Amino acid sequence: MRGRVEAQGVMFHAFHIADFVPADHPLRSIKPRADAVLKAMSAHFNRAYTKHGAPSIPPERLIKALLLRALYSIRSETQLVEQIGYNFLFRWFLDLQPTDGVWVQETFTMNRQRFEQHGLVRKFFDRVVAEALVAGLVSDDHFSVDGTLIESYASMKSLRPIEKQNQKVSDGADDDDGGNPTVNFRGEKRSNQTHLSLTDAEARLARKGKGQPAKLSHSGHVLMENRHGLCLDIAVDDPNGKYERLQAAIMLERTYERHGLWPKTLGADGNYKEGAFLAALEGDGITPHVPLPDGPIRGLDSPDPAERAAAAARRRAKRRMKTKRYGISQRVRKRIEELIGWCKTVGGLARAWFIGRWKIRQQSEATAAAYNLLRMARLAPAG
Repeated sequence: MRGRVEAQGVMFHAFHIADFVPADHPLRSIKPRADAVLKAMSAHFNRAYTKHGAPSIPPERLIKALLLRALYSIRSETQLVEQIGYNFLFRWFLDLQPTDGVWVQETFTMNRQRFEQHGLVRKFFDRVVAEALVAGLVSDDHFSVDGTLIESYASMKSLRPIEKQNQKVSDGADDDDGGNPTVNFRGEKRSNQTHLSLTDAEARLARKGKGQPAKLSHSGHVLMENRHGLCLDIAVDDPNGKYERLQAAIMLERTYERHGLWPKTLGADGNYKEGAFLAALEGDGITPHVPLPDGPIRGLDSPDPAERAAAAARRRAKRRMKTKRYGISQRVRKRIEELIGWCKTVGGLARAWFIGRWKIRQQSEATAAAYNLLRMARLAPAG
């Protein structure tokens, strides 16, 4: 018999939101881990907020909402707030009752500076890494490092010669369309030495490879442990090749200071083949597994001791490429590309959500924390 839609259904329902969440849903494992980390951060939250005035939206909920945005590829904070309003799964994750109101989008904006001043998102990320370490999911022997480009939120239309006094994009437009001005760059050569973005002054022109278009970008850097592909550290910097090696050294030091981890080997791609960098790693007891191009090693007979040391490190790295350990390290290193790929395609780091490198750094830390929690949920589901 055909069923019929009731025009007037039951007016009141009694249910528990958790009953709608499948028993094997990843958020069932992510939630208790995130709650435990946030509970341990209570003292940090107390220092960030005054004891007087009207109660704020709990910072724990705001940080967990950032996790949801990364996990579910939500394109804006406005849409995130909208989905929290009607999505029972999100309400359960945030400990909101069905009848509780939802904060407005501006709440994220008002708290973002406070989170940065007190390093709350970074502290949350570091504590997630510490939880993975306690759970035995982190290798303390073999790491990998890699960099990527994060496209700026600014448009290429915002580029202007440094000496010009334009204050906004429409100032140099070829028409009077303030919303979407026409800007003609024909015949004009643009570079980081001659041009600057009016919208995002920290962004720089960079390209992914030869033959690729140059775009306004920032650089992202990731340090990964090789056992399960968890992110140990993440950083955002200027999209300059030398910063890949600089950030690699910074992330290694920071991981040691915060977690006591110092690897035996470090896998990387050809962008890390500089001899001075390889020699510095070896001096710190780390064996670099880095591919070098074919051809002779130059500088072995240099009168400069630093150049000789760099050339010798490159020669050792080239010989190391024939070993079995090098092959394993490079094969496992590809997991870092999967990590970066998830953060960019699912987590939203392919293009920055904000203007300002500190905001992009905060975005990347929340995204990396979400990735780690998801990996941990699959590797060792919480009870």
